Amino acid sequence: MADLIVHGGKPLRGAITPSGNKNSILPLLCASLLTNEKITFLNVPNITDVEKFIAFFLGQGSHIVWNRDASKMEIDHSGFDNDRLSNELPAGMRSSVLLYAPLLHRMKKLSVPNETNGCSLGIREIDPHLEILEKLGTSVSLNNKITLRLKGGFRGALHWPDYISVTTTESFAMAAVLANGKSVLTNSASEPHVQDTCTMLVEMGARIKGIGTSKLTIHGVKKLKGGTFTINTDHHEVVTFLALGAITGGEVRVRNSIPHHFDLINRSFAKLGVTIGYEDDTALVQAKQKLMIAPPFTSNLLTKIEAAPWPYFPVDLLPCMIALSVRAHGAILFWNKVYEGGFTWMPELSKFGAHVLVNDPHRITVFGARPLRPAIVEAPYVIRAAVALYMVASSIEGKSVVKNADTIKRAHPDFVENLRSIGAEVEWE
Repeated sequence: MADLIVHGGKPLRGAITPSGNKNSILPLLCASLLTNEKITFLNVPNITDVEKFIAFFLGQGSHIVWNRDASKMEIDHSGFDNDRLSNELPAGMRSSVLLYAPLLHRMKKLSVPNETNGCSLGIREIDPHLEILEKLGTSVSLNNKITLRLKGGFRGALHWPDYISVTTTESFAMAAVLANGKSVLTNSASEPHVQDTCTMLVEMGARIKGIGTSKLTIHGVKKLKGGTFTINTDHHEVVTFLALGAITGGEVRVRNSIPHHFDLINRSFAKLGVTIGYEDDTALVQAKQKLMIAPPFTSNLLTKIEAAPWPYFPVDLLPCMIALSVRAHGAILFWNKVYEGGFTWMPELSKFGAHVLVNDPHRITVFGARPLRPAIVEAPYVIRAAVALYMVASSIEGKSVVKNADTIKRAHPDFVENLRSIGAEVEWE
């Protein structure tokens, strides 16, 4: 485990080019298994989760050339050997469930350990994934392992899950594109990375309608082809560096920001007194903005930011807004409608002197602009929570330590190098 050593209190200034979206590249890597033709990915982020998937593919006989300097990857699964797999999917990654549908297309039977206890954010149930696969023709049996059997191939079906789930929607799409007949998913996720997955599948020859909406209709095809696909910018990283500029009183520009994804996010920034501007596709936060929580028109309520599946405010970005609110004058309510463990790291914020009231597992109230001090804090195994602790540390004069912060590397390649390029004093230890 690695710690971040932070010498804070310095305004950040400069421009950043964000990496490709982690939450896009992982399902796209899984989708590459749906063809034996060559797949080329551009703007591939050099992150640990990608490395785990690549190691898995290589272990099964796939041919992969990854030029990390050029952010380019070429994949050929024609040598994938079904007989090599012995229940070992990439470990320590929720995203491994995205392999189930593509592997079933190839192998017809899959047996994996039944390790579904959850993560730092709370219980991450596997039922929606198994329901999707079962609905489309897979038999599912559970004991100490999960055994999936597919006779012939997937069959088209209608499904309406209990709630919106990103990875379940992506699993549905990867199963349905080669299924026999028509499939419809009502209550589907529509996040930018889900749209990226569906768009790639369409470019491979899939027939998908409703991309970006809550209802996907897919007509199965016989075969998918290869192609070249560019990974879109990670909107999480865009927000992270804009928020870092704001919390340090600096001026930061983030290139390739895909502005049409940011209307609601920008309004949430504005609730904390931060105005985000644009120069073409470059987002920018100007220097010395006064962090001030804007009161709502309904005067007997607190200002609030609610996070839920897209097109709500993205739940993964809530920690960045919480960090900003610690510095803002006023009080604000945060509501995490997805994870019951999303606020378990609040005691670490209090070590800096932050005043946070945990109302219940899903809601907190932050009373901002309290005196803060440097601290040694412990990062949970949650990417953006570790980032948020760094954000607060970066705004405080003096030395702070964010321990076990290397979970950040799962999503942010060259995190420290990017920070140094805009004036931060930070290092890994």
